[in-house]
Amino acid sequence: MNIMDFNMKKLAADAGTFLSRAVQFTEEKLGQAEKTELDAHLENLLSKAECTKLWTEKIMKQTEVLLQPNPNARIEEFVYEKLDRKAPSRMNNPELLGQYMIDAGNEFGPGTAYGNALIKCGETQKRIGAADRELIQTSAINFLTPLRNFIEGDYKTITKERKLLQNKRLDLDAAKTRLKKAKVAEARAAQLNTSQPEENNIMVNVSYMLNLLHVKWLKIWAEEVTKSEQEVRITQSEFDRQAEITRLLLEGISSTHAHHLRCLNDFVEAQMTYYAQCYQYMLDLQKQLGSFPSTFLSNNNQSSTTPVQSVSTPPVLASASASLPSVSNSIVASGLSELRSSSGSRKARVLYDYDAANSSELSLLADEVITVYSIPGMDSDWLMGERGNQKGKVPITYLELLN
Repeated sequence: MNIMDFNMKKLAADAGTFLSRAVQFTEEKLGQAEKTELDAHLENLLSKAECTKLWTEKIMKQTEVLLQPNPNARIEEFVYEKLDRKAPSRMNNPELLGQYMIDAGNEFGPGTAYGNALIKCGETQKRIGAADRELIQTSAINFLTPLRNFIEGDYKTITKERKLLQNKRLDLDAAKTRLKKAKVAEARAAQLNTSQPEENNIMVNVSYMLNLLHVKWLKIWAEEVTKSEQEVRITQSEFDRQAEITRLLLEGISSTHAHHLRCLNDFVEAQMTYYAQCYQYMLDLQKQLGSFPSTFLSNNNQSSTTPVQSVSTPPVLASASASLPSVSNSIVASGLSELRSSSGSRKARVLYDYDAANSSELSLLADEVITVYSIPGMDSDWLMGERGNQKGKVPITYLELLN
């Protein structure tokens, strides 16, 4: 029973405090009550904290969009994170494109120029996908997680203490208002005429009784003033203590900025590593594609490097491409025309492995040297090749004629 009485008293006290704060807040909004202003330093700290929270949220959300453009994938990752479960591993876009290219290259035949190029491009795309996955993981740990910890941890604590400070301020201003009203009432009561009338009649007796009540009223308001002054001192002390706690938390925002700066450097370094890897992968791929014989598009009488040269490339890529071994169209065309016009043979170096499709063709191994010659009526994309006692047709795109 005592516990119930205590709970009811506490509930009534809390309700009274809440009502007092609500009245004070409403009167402040209506301009009917005074408001204790925070000092300028504390106001600046509060403004800095709000600004930090606002831009941290925007940067964090946009970084998530940058690392994972698919909104459905972001929602899925968020759900799994809240469930404290690991999201299922799936191929990202570069890896999926790379797998399609590899499958297409195997379907067309790795022994064909186009199939071989698709496989090489696919492998490069999968490397880029792996680098992209590493960027996402590194950025999440070193950049996004600290930002999220600030929003969900430090700033929540600041918001809680700031709310307590607001309540303490309302309590202080409500106490000041009650004290002011008590002093005004005391002053009005003191102005009343408390002298005893000289006439001896019924009105005299009534007036005397009113004077007695007035004296008691003065004592009551004197006690109310004393009580209000004590309440103001208590609420002022609580407000000052809460303001100091809030100020110390807000001053930690500068340390938060320093920490986020280190995280930003880690994010930039992760991006730099990612783009450097991608650049190197593409540079290696360009070298591999540039080593294809320039006659594999002989049906169009164009070099295989023509489409690449039509694209503006960085100076480093251009210099790297210039250093690659290649055969000009005029040299290759003249060599083939001489070979076809004469009944002689030439030595040729094999550029890539080739598996014969049927018994009329000759399988090849990269870097071996074979003898080739032309037969009248043979397709322009093929030559006859000999290796010892073995003989068969070989594609000219896999050969480099030797002097």
